[in-house]
Amino acid sequence: MDDKYMSKLSPTADFWAGIYLVIIAILSIFGNAAVLVSAARRIALLKAPELLTVNLAVTDIGMALSMYPLSISSAFNHAWIGGDTSCLYYGLMGMIFSVTSIMTLAVMGMVRYLVTGSPPKTGLRFQRRTIIMVISGIWLYASLWALFPLLGWGSYGPEPFGLACSIDWTGYGESLNHATFIMTLSILCTFLPCLAIVFTYFGIAWKLHRAYQSIQSNDFQYGNIEKKITLMAVMISSGFLVAWTPYVSVSFWSMFHSEEQGHMTPFITLLPCLFAKSSTVYNPVIYFIFQRTSRHELRRLQRLMFCCSHPVDSAAEVERPGDQMGKGSDCTIYGNGTDETCVGLMGAPCNQSGSQVMTLG
Repeated sequence: MDDKYMSKLSPTADFWAGIYLVIIAILSIFGNAAVLVSAARRIALLKAPELLTVNLAVTDIGMALSMYPLSISSAFNHAWIGGDTSCLYYGLMGMIFSVTSIMTLAVMGMVRYLVTGSPPKTGLRFQRRTIIMVISGIWLYASLWALFPLLGWGSYGPEPFGLACSIDWTGYGESLNHATFIMTLSILCTFLPCLAIVFTYFGIAWKLHRAYQSIQSNDFQYGNIEKKITLMAVMISSGFLVAWTPYVSVSFWSMFHSEEQGHMTPFITLLPCLFAKSSTVYNPVIYFIFQRTSRHELRRLQRLMFCCSHPVDSAAEVERPGDQMGKGSDCTIYGNGTDETCVGLMGAPCNQSGSQVMTLG
């Protein structure tokens, strides 16, 4: 086997790296699968911007299924499995999913900025067709960048520790071909998306600050929902940037100091790579914390269905006339003559089947 594919770590380090990746893979697959199942169960209720969160879950679970088994088996094997062919495949998949993730986060920030109004309810509204077209464009953009090394611009190669493959960062100083590819990739697929994420969320924070200053009492529920959804998007984006910053920093250091790379121990290069892989785990956790209609969805849907299916029984339990909360219920029954409306946990009206309408600006 080529020496570049032999692990530069100790067998013990490889073993524990493999165990860590197994845990990350399991959590990522089950967590993101739960997000996708939840989205599929209420596909008709998904609002357009929420499709970006679904797309992020697709990239995370895709990375876990297509890449982690190979890196896990290589860690336990104490050497990369498959040689040049599998290295090329691993680098290709890594490029597609990582570029798709960061571009999705950048678009998510821009959409949230346009959707967030000041005052509330004045922001833009996107159609599903528009968001689907944007998502398709993101995947085509990422696929194009992944194919460039196969077409001769840049290349893929093993990581310094020998148990993963990515862009050959050390080739930056070896040829103009590698240098132009890495710099263009860094600007268009790293720095600009990161700037878009940072500036759009600063803009959102300013919009919300202005909105809350002029908000009316009857807009309180809307403003609260807007704040939670934006905070969810901020945490997902921040988590991604935090997870990948150490890896990008080490990669850029090796790019500009390729002749000094031997002074950096393989274990130091391994840690940022392992930390970056954690980004596929916490996104579904954040999603379920903030999207309460997705968290324990079956139980709440049953309660909402009961509430909306039995308005007379629910109304009989109301302690006071008018707009009041029924005892033992997750719904509020608003009396308006002969008609009654069931309002769900986040203030969104129930549809005819009793499901809560998702409010995601």
